[in-house]
Amino acid sequence: MNHSSLTQTGNIPPGLPITLDQPGGGVIVHFELFCGAIRRGLIRLFFPGHIRSMQRIRHGDCPGCTHNVIDSRDLKYKKLLCSYRFDIAKDPYAWREQTYIARHGWAEIFFMGAPLAILAIAGLVLALLVHPAWLAMTVSTLPFLVFTVAFFRNPKRSPPPDAKTLSSPADGVVTDLDEVDEPGFPGGKAKRISIFLSVFNVHVNRSPVSGTVERLVYLPGLYLDARHPECYRRNEQLWLDIRDDDGHLWRIRQVAGAIARRIVCQAKVGTRLSRGELYGLIKFGSRTELLWETTLECRPLVHVGSVVRGGQTGIVQK
Repeated sequence: MNHSSLTQTGNIPPGLPITLDQPGGGVIVHFELFCGAIRRGLIRLFFPGHIRSMQRIRHGDCPGCTHNVIDSRDLKYKKLLCSYRFDIAKDPYAWREQTYIARHGWAEIFFMGAPLAILAIAGLVLALLVHPAWLAMTVSTLPFLVFTVAFFRNPKRSPPPDAKTLSSPADGVVTDLDEVDEPGFPGGKAKRISIFLSVFNVHVNRSPVSGTVERLVYLPGLYLDARHPECYRRNEQLWLDIRDDDGHLWRIRQVAGAIARRIVCQAKVGTRLSRGELYGLIKFGSRTELLWETTLECRPLVHVGSVVRGGQTGIVQK
């Protein structure tokens, strides 16, 4: 049974087992995991003291853990699976989660940006040594390099002061404000706000409401344009269901697009999320949707065409 028919019958699709924080995988992810295995091997051979020091600041319990966690770097793609955590105050790698660039974009910046940087430098050197016309290669390359880095920016945001106001889960433009058939909600229906993220928007996702993660569902699918009316049924996507402090269900749906092929989610079932807290990322153009119970009296604060900022713009008033 496909995703579309499951949605229409009101049954919650089981989805595929989630084995990584980026469940769709990808060449870059698996290369990072391979490099991590080499790093851990070298640490075990030459730096046993590092292992002992990391164990002293490691917390949590992961019975029969098979995730090969030595330090917090090993949790980059395993936070949904592994229950180990490290003391932020003492972790020498904690800063990696606190930079202006989203942690899960660093590898893409390196693999895509390094060749561009080499071309830009080569153009500058050739312009100085051979002919000024080579400067055109530098000038034409720099915008793509800047764009690659800027795509993964993670600016600090503050949610609206009123705790009853939900903040936007993403940056972008509101494309839909309607009621749709949706499994898992009373009556099989939900109110929906859809946000289209262009390649120029910030692409991290933030929780619009404070509450506890109740369910994660990952569904592989197509890669239709994120503005396509059927993309929310047919495209690759991940559902994050949050139960707020009043017992109401909210669903954030990360939807891949024609260019975006990689969804990242780091909030596991049972995690407590605060309003405006970063929990995921969609790489390169996409769609994010917020859904809630039709019986819940909420007032949308946006309309189709509204420009919103994730973690900052109020979009629903409870």
